[in-house]
Amino acid sequence: MSEPPRPVVLVVDDAPDSLRLLCDALEDAGYTVLLARDGADALATFEIAMPDAVLLDAVMPGLSGFEVCRRLKAEAAWAHVPVIFMTGLSETDHIVEGFASGGVDYVVKPLKVAEVIARLATHVRNARVARLARQAVDVGGVGVVVLDAQGRIAWHSPRAQSWLGDDFAGTSAAPFLADAVARGEARHARAAGSVLVARHVGAAGLNESTVLLSLEAADDDRVARAALTPRETEVLSWLAKGKTNRDIADILGMSHRTVNKHLEHIFEKLGVETRAAAAALASRSV
Repeated sequence: MSEPPRPVVLVVDDAPDSLRLLCDALEDAGYTVLLARDGADALATFEIAMPDAVLLDAVMPGLSGFEVCRRLKAEAAWAHVPVIFMTGLSETDHIVEGFASGGVDYVVKPLKVAEVIARLATHVRNARVARLARQAVDVGGVGVVVLDAQGRIAWHSPRAQSWLGDDFAGTSAAPFLADAVARGEARHARAAGSVLVARHVGAAGLNESTVLLSLEAADDDRVARAALTPRETEVLSWLAKGKTNRDIADILGMSHRTVNKHLEHIFEKLGVETRAAAAALASRSV
């Protein structure tokens, strides 16, 4: 059985000779080390080879490390690579700028080699796990988008990135995704005759929301195909009109518990998890 490939770390510093001890230690720890003398050189390296992590000097002639990091994070194909800043700057403002530009960690010169290697190993491992998780998600035929508290895309799987890029090239997907969060589901007609469907599935973290994307045929009418019973159809109809469970129970002359049971069956048949998503489907089928 062949050995797994050695992880690659890009070391960016305008005085790489001063980091010879670190580079030797990285090689001994099982890393393949690439060197770049400035920010432009680092960005050019990414065009040729994708490292597993970057050790980046914050202060360099030309592009600063902070600007290099911002440019890396602005490229979807590179944004997953963890960036660890190396610098003699230890003021709070510089540390904050490092994290704000997209860095995952910060080590102060003179470097403690063992500490750098330990931090690097953790971030490389976490990045690989996250990448595998993204790939596994896409195998399921759906795309995943995580929105921050301001409704901005904090993370998306490759499939979600591709679909949103195709459907919203030159415009913002934010209103479409915000509509999914607000209503439970949003739909966007595609040029190929299919529909991009966004479903809000709940919180992903502190003030974050998760939206699942999928493609459906343009004529997909899940309500018509769901084989709802006449009673379930009535319950869904009143739900689509904005009635509460208690209102529906009073209107249809049934108990509140019976309404809940009908809704459980309706959600299961429609393949939705929220009242808003079920109501949206019902409204489209009218």
